Amino acid sequence: MDRREIAALLAYIGRLDPRTSRTDKAEAGDQLAQWHELLGDVPMTTPHGWDARAAARQHIRVSPYPVLPADITRPWESYRRDRLARHTDPTPGADPDDQAAWAAELVGTRRAVATGSAQPAQYRAITSSQLDPDLKTRLRENGSCIPPEVRVALAPYRPARAAREAAVAQGQPDALGVRCEWCQAQVGEPCRRRRVAPDGGARETAPRAPHPGRLDLAAARQAQEVEQAQQSALA
Repeated sequence: MDRREIAALLAYIGRLDPRTSRTDKAEAGDQLAQWHELLGDVPMTTPHGWDARAAARQHIRVSPYPVLPADITRPWESYRRDRLARHTDPTPGADPDDQAAWAAELVGTRRAVATGSAQPAQYRAITSSQLDPDLKTRLRENGSCIPPEVRVALAPYRPARAAREAAVAQGQPDALGVRCEWCQAQVGEPCRRRRVAPDGGARETAPRAPHPGRLDLAAARQAQEVEQAQQSALA
């Protein structure tokens, strides 16, 4: 606020709370200089919700004490913090190799949000729980929410998962689909190679290929599922 805005704010406050009014010219000048020194970086209003007069009016409504500059700066700092807390930095349009321009654009955006000149940039929220009507059809066709071409592209980065999916596609039993009775590996987890220490405890649990017993259990389960499917088809 400049000195004229400070004077207008003091006049507004004086109308609501005459205790803050200064009738002596020298006292009024000192009050104006003091408030301008403390509120010079606080705007009178912003395009997005801040109004220093509203902060002063709220204080007069709820407090028996006269308004002080701190009673304006505290709501202003809260306003700034709230806006920055709801802001997510968008990707700058500057060249990423130009670090100075990149940082300057980020700082400028944050400053605009904090001072109320721009609205916070937020991630898009979920506005509806309605599912895409074609989603069930795509899931039934693909068998997964991951499209086949994406699954192929990811295969080099997750070889164990790719080997498991390839085995299932060839009609082999899914060993990781059952719990291993030997190493106690849970469903979806690889079997572990345990080395017994001299004291009888396990010294190492490195991943390994499925234990034979786990393969047998997966094959038995697959055969049971096939039999149940055949019975359902005949029924």
